[in-house]
Amino acid sequence: MRTRLNVYFPPALAKQVDELAIRRRISRSAIVEAAVASYLSPDGADRMEAAFARRLDRLSRQVQRLERNTGLTTEALTLFVRFWLSVTPPLPDEDQAAAQIKGRKRYEGFVETLGRRFASGKTLLDDIPEDVWPNKPRQAERTID
Repeated sequence: MRTRLNVYFPPALAKQVDELAIRRRISRSAIVEAAVASYLSPDGADRMEAAFARRLDRLSRQVQRLERNTGLTTEALTLFVRFWLSVTPPLPDEDQAAAQIKGRKRYEGFVETLGRRFASGKTLLDDIPEDVWPNKPRQAERTID
């Protein structure tokens, strides 16, 4: 036996219930009954908390990978700049203009190459061998949800 209840919903919520009933091809009563049962279920809060905990754990691991990758990038850039500054002699003033023109052309080539590499999905992390970085994340692990 079922007990009849009269409830009042705001128009926007009533419209959502109607649309869901049409999409799922079930009655509005069935939707409201399932929602109330879920709300009153004692384990509903536990399931929600567990889902949040799993999501937070995944986000924490992703942030740790981002921090590690950012640190790797910073170290690589630092090593390059240090090396470049130690081996590149200063240019005489009369050669500065030609060097700037050449530098702009090289930079444009660098940006084009970087764009192609980025578009292909290949990264510096892919170039690091497993024996150097044994716990390197696989390609699928590096995607962000």
